[in-house]
Amino acid sequence: MSFKDILIALTTYPEPTPASAIDDAISLAIALESRLSAIACEVKIRVPGSIFGSALLDVPAMASTEARKSLINGERLLALFESAAVKRGVFQDRILEHCLTSEIADVFVDHARVRDLTIVPMTDGDFSARFDANWHAESIIFGSGRPTIVLPPVPKRSDVMTMDTVVVAWDSSRPAARAVADSLPILAKAKRTCIVTVANEKPIRGRSGEDLVRHLAHHGIEASFDAVNAAGRTIGEALASHIAVCEGDLLVMGAYGHARIREMVLGGATKSMLARSPVPVFFSH
Repeated sequence: MSFKDILIALTTYPEPTPASAIDDAISLAIALESRLSAIACEVKIRVPGSIFGSALLDVPAMASTEARKSLINGERLLALFESAAVKRGVFQDRILEHCLTSEIADVFVDHARVRDLTIVPMTDGDFSARFDANWHAESIIFGSGRPTIVLPPVPKRSDVMTMDTVVVAWDSSRPAARAVADSLPILAKAKRTCIVTVANEKPIRGRSGEDLVRHLAHHGIEASFDAVNAAGRTIGEALASHIAVCEGDLLVMGAYGHARIREMVLGGATKSMLARSPVPVFFSH
């Protein structure tokens, strides 16, 4: 398998996706020799049926203004994306949907299910916010059935995003195994693959990192393995530290958690890497 059809999910409201994230997504598409599409949603804001509120605040007019802002952001981002993607030879499609704010995540998931991979730029701010890119990322990871790359909310680097050094978080679990299998096209292109297990943070049972090294060798992928001591740190903190040591460009890990009606219950490492990863994270569930 290879990644030929990639999607980037762009946020238009309340804050638009930064242009730097589009540049990073294009760099990833080039590195994977893929074509890239972009989707954005013009939000529709449902107005409460309160005569009192409408009379004092003109709520319908306020909702219309916010929806217009969302449309302007979406059209601007898609135009910016198309121009840059065409120039660099990876343009596939641009999609503008129209939906309620509460429906955006579901719309993104539907489109992600017919793509090889979806890229989701994260936003700064409260991780628990339910109608921003952070919530969209959780929905796509757990609902699309396809792998997801999450871009961290950091200022754009001075260089082009690469995937030369890939760090694989391995705990011998089903999500970790799924992530390794889904990321094989990336590992095959990487110059270095560094497998890491965080010890003394939780019980780990099953095949070791050395077994994974031997498995990857059958795919022509040369990998190294390190077991790092949690030393009182969370798994997320230990992984971030090891990424810095390896000078990693991308983290591959399984996503832990499950969806309730409209609430995601995330594993600690998954939530930590979603909110504070120093590099893009390839999630699979």
